[in-house]
Amino acid sequence: MEDEPTSGSAVPPTSEAKTDMDVPTTSENKQASLGERKRKRDRFERNTDSLKHGSRNKRRDLGRKEWSRVEPDRRQRNDDEQAKQGSHDPGAKKALPTPFSPDEIAAEDRRPKRKVAVMIGYSGSGYRGMQINASARTIEGDLFAAFVAAGAISKANADDPKKSALVRCARTDKGVHAAGNVISLKLIVEDHDIVQKINDALNPQIRVWGIERTVGSFSSYQACDSRWYEYLIPSHVFLPPHPSSWLARKCEERADEMNDREGYETRQAEVKTWWQEVEQRDIKPIVDSLDEDIRDLVTKALYETTDTDLDAEFGDVDSVVKKTVDDDQPIKIAQVAEQEGAAIEPEKTESAVIVLDIPRTVEAEHRVQDSTQSGEDREVLADSAVSLPPISGAVIDDSSNAEQQTVSMSDTASLPTGATQAPPIDPQKQVDVDRRKRIDAAIRILKSAYQSAKRTYRIPPARVSRIQVALDQYLKTHNFHNYTIQKPFRDPSARRTIRSFIVNPEPVMVNGTEWLSLKVHGQSFMMHQIRKMVGMVALIVRCGCVPRRILETYADVKVSIPKVPGLGLLLERPVFDSYNEKQASKHGREKIDFSKYEKEMLEFKQREIYERIFREEERDNTFHQFFNHIDNYKEPYFLFVTSKGIAATQEPSSKQRRAARQMFEEESDDEEGSVNEGG
Repeated sequence: MEDEPTSGSAVPPTSEAKTDMDVPTTSENKQASLGERKRKRDRFERNTDSLKHGSRNKRRDLGRKEWSRVEPDRRQRNDDEQAKQGSHDPGAKKALPTPFSPDEIAAEDRRPKRKVAVMIGYSGSGYRGMQINASARTIEGDLFAAFVAAGAISKANADDPKKSALVRCARTDKGVHAAGNVISLKLIVEDHDIVQKINDALNPQIRVWGIERTVGSFSSYQACDSRWYEYLIPSHVFLPPHPSSWLARKCEERADEMNDREGYETRQAEVKTWWQEVEQRDIKPIVDSLDEDIRDLVTKALYETTDTDLDAEFGDVDSVVKKTVDDDQPIKIAQVAEQEGAAIEPEKTESAVIVLDIPRTVEAEHRVQDSTQSGEDREVLADSAVSLPPISGAVIDDSSNAEQQTVSMSDTASLPTGATQAPPIDPQKQVDVDRRKRIDAAIRILKSAYQSAKRTYRIPPARVSRIQVALDQYLKTHNFHNYTIQKPFRDPSARRTIRSFIVNPEPVMVNGTEWLSLKVHGQSFMMHQIRKMVGMVALIVRCGCVPRRILETYADVKVSIPKVPGLGLLLERPVFDSYNEKQASKHGREKIDFSKYEKEMLEFKQREIYERIFREEERDNTFHQFFNHIDNYKEPYFLFVTSKGIAATQEPSSKQRRAARQMFEEESDDEEGSVNEGG
C-alpha cells in the first residue's frame, strides 16, 4: 500500500494540474505580445531589405497573414513617395494648388459631392503624361487645378486628389494624345455651367466634353470594357525598301533561295517601278552634277558604306573639320561661305555642312527638306554647273611666311575682336578635309531628294488592300508575347483580344504628304503592343511578305518586332457598354457616350492633335529616318519578313561572324606556327 501524501509534501506536476507559476500574469502577457510583435516587425524588415536587394522568392519570404499584419499604411506610403518626388526639384512648380488657410476653408459653404465620370480630351505635347505628379506638369495636375478654380472641388479637399477618389480610365505616357478619356471622382456639380467654368480655367490643349452622374461604386478603370486607338502613318512608309538597301537585297536573295521570286514580285507589283522612276527623275541629275573625283565615293557612301568607311578612305579628318568651325576659333564659316557664294546652314555650322551647287538648268527649283531647321524648306540655287569650290577660306592659309598668314577671301574684319588665329593645317590634310565636306554635302542633298520624292508617293488601292489583309491577322484572341517586352510565351497575360483593326481606304492629304488612319479596337493592350502591331504590318507590306507570317509570331518563338514611332498614336475613346446597359439604366444615370460630343471632338482633334502630329513629322522626318534605319540595319533580326521566314533570323549576326572569323584566323596562325616549328 502506497503512502498518502501529506499536506506538506510537494505535488508532482502532471498534464492536468498546473501551479500558479505556470500561469503568466497580465503584464507578462503584454510583454510576450510586444516581444512577438517586435520579432515579426524585425523579420518583416529583414525580408523587405532582401527584396530590395534582388530576392527572387518573394512569396517564400513572407506569409500572407504576416504581411497583412505588418504592412505599412498605403496612403502614408504614397504620400511619402510624392514628397520624395517633389524634393528632387525644390524650385519646380507644384502640380497641386497651394493649400488654403484654415480661415478660408471655414468660410466656405459646404456643398454635397457626387460621384461623376468626366469625359475629357487633350493633346499631350508639353506634358509629362496623364498621371498626376507632385513636381511635373501633367494632364491630371492641370485638370485638378481647374476643378478647384471652378468650385467643383472644395478648398478643404484641394490639397489631395485622393480625397476626391480620383481614378483614370487609361494612363497615357509623355507626349501621347487622347481624343477621349475618362476620369472618375467626386465633384460638386450643382452649377449648371460647371463644364464651361472648368474649361475656362484650362488651356486649349485640354477640354472637358461633359460630366455624367454615376453610381457610387463607379470606377472608370474597372468599368471600362474596351478601348479604341488610332494610329496615323504616312503612306510612303509602305513603299518597298530602296533597292540598294541591305534589307531589299536580302529580300531578293531569300526569294531566289526559296524559289519564291514570282510570288515576291507579285506582292510588289503595284510599286515595282517606283524607285526606278525616282532615280531617273530626281536622283540622276544630282549625281551627274557632282565632280568626278567624288561621284563614286558619294554613291558608295550613300548606298553601301557608313561614315567609318569614309574615315578609312580619308583618315581621321573629323578633328580637322571641327577645328575649322569650333565656336572658340576666330573663323566665321557663314561669312566666308557667303563670300564664296555658297549657302550654309546657320544652325549646323558645327558639322561644317554646306549645300552643294546644282545646275540651274536641271534642279534650279529643287527644294530640299532640312530636318534641322524646324522642317522649313530651303531653296537650293545654283549659278552654274561648276561644283562648289573648296571652302579653304574656312581655315587659316598655310603660308611660308608665318607673319603674313591671312584668311583666304576674307580680311581681318571676319575675325572677332581679340581673337587669335588658328594653327596652320597641312595642305594635303586640307585637301582631304575639303573633299570630305563636299562628299557630306552631296550626301545630304541626295538624302533630302529621297525624302522629297517619298512625300510625292500616293498609295494605290491594291496596296491599301494588302494592309487590310495583314491587319486582319490580328483579329480574335492570340498570344501577343512578341508584341510587348519581358513577357514569355507561357505568360497568361500575353493573350489579348482584338475586336477590329481597320485602315481607312481614303487617305488624307496634309501639306503634300499622304496619311493613312489605322483604328484598332481591343479589350486591353500591353506596353508597345499597338506600335509593334503597326510595325509588323508595315514590314510585311513593304517587304512583299506573306500576311500569314503574323500568325507564326503567336507561337513559342522569339521574333524581334520593331515598334514604330509613338508620334502617330492617340487614344480615340474608351467604351463602357456593360455599365451603360446595366447599372446606368438600372439607377437612372446618363450613359457615358462620346458620340454626343462628336462635332467638338473632331474639331479638337484636327486643331490640337492632328496638326501637331503633321507639323512634327514635317519638321523631323521621324518615319523616314526610322524605316531608313530598319532597311540598312545589317543584322538578321528583321529577316523574318523575307521568303525564308523566321528561320532567316537564326543566321549568325555580324558580331558572331566577326568572332568566328577571329577564331578561324587564330587557329590558322596556330597551325602555321606548328608547321614552322615542325619544319
